[in-house]
Amino acid sequence: MLDENHFERISLALPFLQSASHQLIRDFKDNAYFAKIPSGRDIFVEGDQVDGIALMMSGVVRVYKLGETGREITLYRFGEGESCVITANAILNQQDFPAIAQVEQDAEAVMIPAEVFSNWVKQYDPWRDFVFGLVSDRLASVMEIVDEVAFQRMDRRVASFLLNRSELQNPILITHQEIANEIGSSREVISRLLQDFSNRELVRLSRGEIQILDFEGLNTYLTL
Repeated sequence: MLDENHFERISLALPFLQSASHQLIRDFKDNAYFAKIPSGRDIFVEGDQVDGIALMMSGVVRVYKLGETGREITLYRFGEGESCVITANAILNQQDFPAIAQVEQDAEAVMIPAEVFSNWVKQYDPWRDFVFGLVSDRLASVMEIVDEVAFQRMDRRVASFLLNRSELQNPILITHQEIANEIGSSREVISRLLQDFSNRELVRLSRGEIQILDFEGLNTYLTL
């Protein structure tokens, strides 16, 4: 059961609750519960039975796929006001979780039990619209990843990744292995490409850090 403080916080993150029916609000308060999840913890791993879904109030969760060779690829992240579409799909289709969901930044979440989640999809239009909106938004981003992995050159993908990250910080605090995990490659391939960028004086490499020196030069890879 949620207290008023937690309900007010999740209402700010999920605006549809602010105009929801009294019945939905009452059911939400009665059935949802608050949880804190520390960084580094796996919410689900591949093959888990899904017993509930998290609606994020703070923090970040990374959802990724682990291949037989141990190689990772990030599918997406979700944070405040968002939830995991793979979790929703697993609940609605009564399937096991097909990936790994791991907390990257200490998270606070409102948890909805799986059976309650399914019943609300059938019962409440605002809740159903929220869930289908999640699916639509996330499907578009996952399709972008499929396009990148299947059709784009690796040097273009690395250049694009660095340029996107540089909007948040430059130098970028990241290892070669972490880049490989993000885009579904190997550390050796990433290191080779980064060294090539360095030789062209596009970036400066140091331990756990990459500084972009020539933004225009990196941008040329996006048009090749």
